[in-house]
Amino acid sequence: MALRVAVVGVGNIGSRHAEVYKANPKAELVAVCDIDRGRADKAAARFGAKAYYSIQELVAARKSGALALDACSMCTRGEENGGDHYQATIELLEAGLPVLGEKPISNNIAHAREMVALAARKKIPYGINLNHRFTPAAERAKQWIEQGRLGKPHMVNMRMWINNPAETSPWFHLRALHPHSFDVLRYFCGDVKKVCCFCMKGEGRKIWSNAQILLEFKGGMIGSLAGSYDATGPDGSFGLEHVDISGSQGRLLLEEACQRLTYYPRKSMEVETYSYLGGMMHFNETFRS
Repeated sequence: MALRVAVVGVGNIGSRHAEVYKANPKAELVAVCDIDRGRADKAAARFGAKAYYSIQELVAARKSGALALDACSMCTRGEENGGDHYQATIELLEAGLPVLGEKPISNNIAHAREMVALAARKKIPYGINLNHRFTPAAERAKQWIEQGRLGKPHMVNMRMWINNPAETSPWFHLRALHPHSFDVLRYFCGDVKKVCCFCMKGEGRKIWSNAQILLEFKGGMIGSLAGSYDATGPDGSFGLEHVDISGSQGRLLLEEACQRLTYYPRKSMEVETYSYLGGMMHFNETFRS
């Protein structure tokens, strides 16, 4: 039986969620919900789903039996893309609906903890769509680490940067972009023990649009993360993502989340390279995973 889903917030990212559900034989997109009635109606017509204009209306339809619904994607935006997640997520979880949220989980740490605690208390699945590591290349890299091909992991250097001219709070760059970075880092290296961050504002910027972050992990690894909203070329030519992990026996390099993976043995010249593992060609395809 297909999973019957609704997408809450059908802007750019919400529409991508809807596209993926619509194309997946294991899912059935039954509803879209947006406080912008025109946007909701347009998405409903595009995806063949019923339009709702509030969480209350969506939940009431499910409760009455007018809507068969198993789970929701939470893709509302708000300030810094995370300002509107809290109330809607609470209402969905209270109604017993599993939620796949967009990052950042919240701009407010107390709200984030409350949402997680509510889902745990009600034993309802609640996750955040941190999709950069759900690629065949990342999975292969993780296998190499677990198989000991790197030996004892020593160090990671990562970069994550794009062009984003938005100017909101001083910390917009860190909040909006680097949930992805830290999810990837924790996937490969474990939890972070200590962090030190240096920031600077790009020319004409009001926000801290560039960051260099030093890291110590609980397992003993050390590393760094370079992040920027000013760094990529106009055509994306400088690349979005780069993960470089070295250990006592070798090194791996993962480029653009899915496009290229290379293993460099420490004591041999026989380099091993893979391109487009699993046929995944671009970051946008990671949403399917």
